[in-house]
Amino acid sequence: MAEFLKNTGNLWVLFCLFIALACASKVEARFRHYKWDVTYQYKSPDCFKKLIISINGESPGPTIIADQGDTIVVELKNSLVTENLAVHWHGIRQIGSPWSDGTEAVTQCPILPGDTFIYKFVVDRAGTFLYHAHYGLQKEAGLYGFIIVANPPNFTEPFTYDYDQRIILNDWYHKSAYEQGTGLSSIPFGWVGEPQSLLINGRGKFNCSLPSLKTGVCNASNPECSPYVLAVIPGRTYRLRIGSLASLSSLSFEIEGHNLTVVEADGHYVEPFVVKNIYLYSGETYSVLLKANQDSSRNYWAITNVVSRKPSTPNALAILNYIPNDAQTLPPTVPPTGPLWNDTTARLAQSLAIKAHGGHIIPIPAKADRTIVLLNTQNKLNGYTKWAINNVSLTLPHTPYLIALKYNLKHAFDQTIPPDNYDSENYDIFNVAKNVNTTSSSGIYRLKFNSTVDVILQNANTMNANDSETHPWHLHGHDFWVLGFGTGKFNVSEDSKKFNLVNPITKNTVPLHNYGWTAVRFHANNPGVWLFHCHVESHFFLGMSVVFEEGIEKLGELPSTILGCGETRNHHRP
Repeated sequence: MAEFLKNTGNLWVLFCLFIALACASKVEARFRHYKWDVTYQYKSPDCFKKLIISINGESPGPTIIADQGDTIVVELKNSLVTENLAVHWHGIRQIGSPWSDGTEAVTQCPILPGDTFIYKFVVDRAGTFLYHAHYGLQKEAGLYGFIIVANPPNFTEPFTYDYDQRIILNDWYHKSAYEQGTGLSSIPFGWVGEPQSLLINGRGKFNCSLPSLKTGVCNASNPECSPYVLAVIPGRTYRLRIGSLASLSSLSFEIEGHNLTVVEADGHYVEPFVVKNIYLYSGETYSVLLKANQDSSRNYWAITNVVSRKPSTPNALAILNYIPNDAQTLPPTVPPTGPLWNDTTARLAQSLAIKAHGGHIIPIPAKADRTIVLLNTQNKLNGYTKWAINNVSLTLPHTPYLIALKYNLKHAFDQTIPPDNYDSENYDIFNVAKNVNTTSSSGIYRLKFNSTVDVILQNANTMNANDSETHPWHLHGHDFWVLGFGTGKFNVSEDSKKFNLVNPITKNTVPLHNYGWTAVRFHANNPGVWLFHCHVESHFFLGMSVVFEEGIEKLGELPSTILGCGETRNHHRP
């Protein structure tokens, strides 16, 4: 351990290890072993039968439950006959295990059909996290689930509740990931379109009466698509851990007649605030407190609906069941419709309202050593539609960055460093830009180890008039402080004065709102190579991503199990 600390020179890692050891003195950390078989299955989560990707036959997959400091070992067999595979542990920082981040082409070669790969990592802090496929468009095919990490027994959370429940939200397409990927990669461009359904804990309801459907494809009475039921005891308080792994949609979630108190975001405690509905962007998790304090003689609706895009997807419905009422009895009321899809003000207000809990503020550096401004644009490149950052669309290499950098394989990816900024003075974010200088590159950002980095995410118009998408941005390997949000073009001299340096929330995923900006700050203190990307599946697929390298020289020998592709294709896994 002394040698490790000497090599890293990293006070933050020292702090994390100190906390882990302190906890270990009270409760011995355990190894949690999971054996997963990833297979194709025919399922009907919204009553429409389609081929999905499952874990041990389940979608959503099994929940990983652990205590802070435990080591997770997942023995993952790829039984997909025609597809490679990788699984990302979303929100787990992978301190000391960057090769287990589960990002194909970045930290590992893909898991080939028939192969078994072992992920091994420590869950170094408590909270609500996620996992999902990170190869191609597989996330939207059903491979996703929760990771729940509990606090040490002697730790007191800043809120109380009686029961703990989990709700995972998703949008759902009937076309396969192959069909969607082909459309996105073609001329003319074939957009994925709006999802056919929304799912609450893997259950939704598609209209099976449509005349275009073939007989037997859709069955409204299939029990797989019966509404999810959240059972509650009158007078009790419930912690609802809510996560979104939507492929495209920004979502709102609410429970008829009940307020929700927000208390946790991405594993960090929030200064509590009360909402009627909570907005979630793909990759985010929240804990909210629900008090079962309404008329207990009836059941209530829970709904999720699409926001930020003009929806053609029906709302998903679940049932809040007051025990001892019949769980299958539908509420007597018309379901709520949810907030308006284009109410940008309300969504921005929620983002601004999220502050770190007063007793759990992680001190933030007063200033950054480097500022990177990332302009989000939709572009054309040789006739193909792309998403780009500072007019550069990322192309992932055949040899994973982690391997190429560690073994100095300079020909494995473009050595040109992407730009730290864009022509902010002359670029009009409110109109369709020609973006004639768009390029495609596999170049990455090289960060000074242990430096503090500010990233300003700047939104703009797409290639369609009067259209600016919402982009949820997720950083691998780190949490970041959320400095602030704003509308319009970021002004360095003025907007930086508004940064919250007092009680900023710490997260791993944050929204970039329409025609606005989002500012975050993080420590480049985790040796490895880390993706920072839009969590909209099709946007990431089309190049909306950057890669950060930090402290690669501090890593020891890489596991041979991550080799076997690109310039390491002749290196066989044991």
